Amino acid sequence: MNLFVNDTPVKLRKPEVNSGEGRYNQIIDAQREEITKAKLIHHVWIKNVTVKDMGVILELLNSKVPTSLISLEITTRKYDEVKDFIKRQFKLVKAAGGLVRKKDKLLMIYRLKKWDLPKGKRERGEGNAETAIREVEEECNISVKLGEKICTTWHTYTMNKKSMMKRTKWYMMSLVDDSKMKPCLEEDIEDLRWMTQKEVYHALQNSYKSIQFVFEEYYNKTESLNLEN
Repeated sequence: MNLFVNDTPVKLRKPEVNSGEGRYNQIIDAQREEITKAKLIHHVWIKNVTVKDMGVILELLNSKVPTSLISLEITTRKYDEVKDFIKRQFKLVKAAGGLVRKKDKLLMIYRLKKWDLPKGKRERGEGNAETAIREVEEECNISVKLGEKICTTWHTYTMNKKSMMKRTKWYMMSLVDDSKMKPCLEEDIEDLRWMTQKEVYHALQNSYKSIQFVFEEYYNKTESLNLEN
């Protein structure tokens, strides 16, 4: 589960798929020690997490007290129980979006003073892929062809004092026609831009961690496809 709480990356994993000890500044064994905010420094791995521990972690992540946490990896033998617990703490919104390619360039949108990707809520009766295509075409006024799925992200936010969680399915897409491309102002989109990989890198400095993750997964997948070919 690729979760983003207040834009902090939180990866929930089963024990056998953790990323190894070398990349963490702090390793916490929840079976043996208390989880406190003071221990959440830079890159942290918390292992042997239970549902009760997850409640503590979410409380710390949602605290208004500043933290120096950069990323958090959580491993648990109770993966399904912990994941279900997390989802129950929020009102779930289902969404989908796309990363559109035009030759060697990728499309980004500028919304609410951040570089982002087109996405939106799933409507009744829609599948995730249908939502992704509709949202991209509506927000950018282009036509696209669906490719393979990139990843799923979960990110939390507050709306009308309610704790919300948006689950977004992301898809690769190829451009069919952008002759009438224009930003959807009703969706607060100010600009649309085709970017080279270098331009994407700079744009991501003013983006969301979840969007950075989507690009990382996209580049990983496309590199794998190139190697296979």
